[in-house]
Amino acid sequence: MKEILVTGGLGYIGSHTVVALAEAGFRPVIIDDLSNSRREVLDGIAQITGFRPAFYAYDLRRRHQVKEVFEAHPDLAGIIHFAASKYVGESVEKPLLYYENNICSLLNLLNEALAAGVHPFIFSSSCTVYGEPEQLPVTEDMPVQPATSPYGNTKQIDEEILRDTAAVEPLRVIALRYFNPIGAHPSALIGELPVGVPQNLVPFITQTAAGLRDELKIFGNDYPTPDGTAIRDYIHVMDLAEAHVTALNRLLEGRNKENFEVFNIGTGKGSSVMEVVKTFIEETGVDLPYRITGRRPGDVTAVWADTTRARKELGWTARRTMAQALRDAWQWEKKVRNIEK
Repeated sequence: MKEILVTGGLGYIGSHTVVALAEAGFRPVIIDDLSNSRREVLDGIAQITGFRPAFYAYDLRRRHQVKEVFEAHPDLAGIIHFAASKYVGESVEKPLLYYENNICSLLNLLNEALAAGVHPFIFSSSCTVYGEPEQLPVTEDMPVQPATSPYGNTKQIDEEILRDTAAVEPLRVIALRYFNPIGAHPSALIGELPVGVPQNLVPFITQTAAGLRDELKIFGNDYPTPDGTAIRDYIHVMDLAEAHVTALNRLLEGRNKENFEVFNIGTGKGSSVMEVVKTFIEETGVDLPYRITGRRPGDVTAVWADTTRARKELGWTARRTMAQALRDAWQWEKKVRNIEK
């Protein structure tokens, strides 16, 4: 079983990818500083897979800790890098935190990976690199627009670092630019459980439905969209997790055509915030109080993916529906809150 280092492996997307890796026959090794995750996620992973990964509660900004993990696992076959601060709104308020965490962590990880001879590298990128796109859906060849938030800018900078490094080192990189992951593992043993007030739409919906929040805030209904609310490409987190395994196999089998490749990972369909709210109500039968408030700084009007390249090159396509993702998210929320309804 090949060992794969997963940074941020107890986070939302990371934990689901750890499950997908284990089910595909890999042995994940996790680094996570627990700043936006919980150690108990390991229990959920173990229950689903029958395997408890090696775990290091380390901070990637501390290079000696990164080095220690590589020394403890000399046979690592690849890296999937999720660990990062990830909220658009928070990044506007705390730009230095985002630049330090998201860029320094990558630099430390790359230096140690190259020193250890670990070259397959999957990077957790984001559709935020497209900024406010000039046309929709967005393709990987569209020019990267000026970032609308420090978070988006860190993803752009990280991609540039990886591209420049792969041009002169034996590093082989796939950057997955994914859109808006939602949902949870169908077992309801792992899911999205943000620390503090949710910054993403679906956990805000499920927490409101569970009674933790008085009402759902919808940030803006004056966008130039059919119903006035912002449009995103919502993808089930397990589809996203499986895309990482597919991309990793591409690198391990030497099927990559360049040392730095980029793929959009989404459904290819845009849905408005209001569409997501109405679908949740329809699928769960739960009343959901909501209120329209002002737009958030850094949010773009609309973005969804052209997934042609991922389908043709990776052989990957999203299989699960938004309705399924919302049902899974609600099952997870109910389990966490011990709600029987």
